[in-house]
Amino acid sequence: MDVSEPSQPSDAPGTPQLPTYRTRDRTRGQLPDAVDVAIIGAGTGGLTAGAYLSQAGYRVAVFDSHYVAGGCATCFHRTTSDGTYLFDVGLHYVGQGGAGDWLPHLLNEVGIEQEFLPLDPDGYDILCFPDFQFPIPAGLNRFRDRMVEYFPEERAGIDRYVTFVRHAGVLREAMVRSEFRPGVGDSLSMLFKGWRAILKQNATLGAIIDSCTSNPKLKAVMAGQQGDYALPPSEVAALFHAGLHQHFERGGYYPRGGGQAISDKLAETIEANGGSVHLRQGVESLLVENGKVVGLKTQGQQRNPGHEVRAKAVLSNADIQQTLLELLGPEHLPNNVAKRISDWEWPAGIFVTFLGVKADLKALGMNNANYWQFDSYDYDGEYDASRRLGPLPTRGAYITSASLKDPHNPVAPEGVSTLEVMSLVPGTSRDWSVDGPGVDRWRYRKNQSYQELKSEVEGQLIDRVDTLFPGLKESIVFAESATPISHRRYTRSIAGTGYGIAVTPSQFSFNRMDARAPVPNLYLCGASTRHGMGIIGTALSGRQAARFIARDLGRGLGLDRLPKP
Repeated sequence: MDVSEPSQPSDAPGTPQLPTYRTRDRTRGQLPDAVDVAIIGAGTGGLTAGAYLSQAGYRVAVFDSHYVAGGCATCFHRTTSDGTYLFDVGLHYVGQGGAGDWLPHLLNEVGIEQEFLPLDPDGYDILCFPDFQFPIPAGLNRFRDRMVEYFPEERAGIDRYVTFVRHAGVLREAMVRSEFRPGVGDSLSMLFKGWRAILKQNATLGAIIDSCTSNPKLKAVMAGQQGDYALPPSEVAALFHAGLHQHFERGGYYPRGGGQAISDKLAETIEANGGSVHLRQGVESLLVENGKVVGLKTQGQQRNPGHEVRAKAVLSNADIQQTLLELLGPEHLPNNVAKRISDWEWPAGIFVTFLGVKADLKALGMNNANYWQFDSYDYDGEYDASRRLGPLPTRGAYITSASLKDPHNPVAPEGVSTLEVMSLVPGTSRDWSVDGPGVDRWRYRKNQSYQELKSEVEGQLIDRVDTLFPGLKESIVFAESATPISHRRYTRSIAGTGYGIAVTPSQFSFNRMDARAPVPNLYLCGASTRHGMGIIGTALSGRQAARFIARDLGRGLGLDRLPKP
């Protein structure tokens, strides 16, 4: 089965608010002829920017080809004879969700209150290797102490690694708080407290870890969260991975109500402030006049032609490569910029199996945590094999349960718990035996080779879960899977990933696009821009883009600097 159109809602008591509760209104609303700001893509970045701008009095319209607002921060539902299931598509946990942290602060700035539930602070991420498990605790000091406990002979190397992470955290905080335009105070802080990270700004994680230890098990622990960005240690920017540690300094959190709760509140904020959200309205092209972007044209539906919307500014939260090379067109870009964009590298894709399990997960040994299951300690070798051999065989899994993270949210029929099981896989159409045009027209679902491949990957992931938690397989009452091709179908991501362009040293920080695109009146936000991936990264990118747009249109947002996290 493939993630597809929503099934009919259930009238059973206790059924939660469905993600499609506003689909009808948002697909049938009248399209505007002109707005202040037109936003392409209702992902976290676009919705965040729209909330800030509409709150400041700008007329905003958001356009998205999906039937639910939220991009990767959405849920989907399935109604069966037993009841309704709700599954998170892309948001499974976040960092910085505590009081005073950046994510609640951003939402509070646009009038949104959102509760974040902590995962187990003694091990929010549990790394499961063939011969031992390592729970990653909240707090860098505790993480350091636990590594020393497991590897006492490696104390000196562990301390070198932790010192690098601390310096990288200072650098990251200064850059984010200054929106990548550090003043004198930020520059001095980076110089005196983050100099080790500055010296290693072009280093890969693999190089940093190699300089700290030769122990393969310790290396695997230090790089254990590499699935959060889908790159091997030899390729990812060390500063980004270190920033990930800092992001989870206070542990992991899950938004009450799932990722859809945040997306719904942002979309409702836009509408409450006079803006509009238009679903099933993909964008065909940008309108360019005299070298400036002046609006967009929506895709036609059946016999209806596309609709032109004039705008003083256009913000794209869509796939960045598609935005610049297809919606805009390389003819509007300098040749060197167009070539650089076409040569961008992308991370691995994600395969997800959604399960309903009629069992007590805690009795099976599962905690309120994420489980990372690995076949070996050699991540680089596993990535290399996957790239050469394709999706099969799978090479590890990430396992998480919304039922355990948010136990009071009815995400499954009574007596049933939900699980999401993921694996990193190649994301190209070729790897899944389908052609590009077939993806865009959804014809791939009838491809027998694709369905057989997907079914086998699903089976392997179920076996992996059952290996970690014996007896779980026999309790499965619901199963459905999505491939990177499914992701491309719904989010229009060229590479079938929600991680944006790969966070290699050459594609990280200042080597990424800023909020202002290379063409006047066009702005960018999302996972491929300077603030990076994830809910906090994309939300920050939306905030920054909104500030730039407001300044350029002549009426700023009046926001203060972000607080110290």
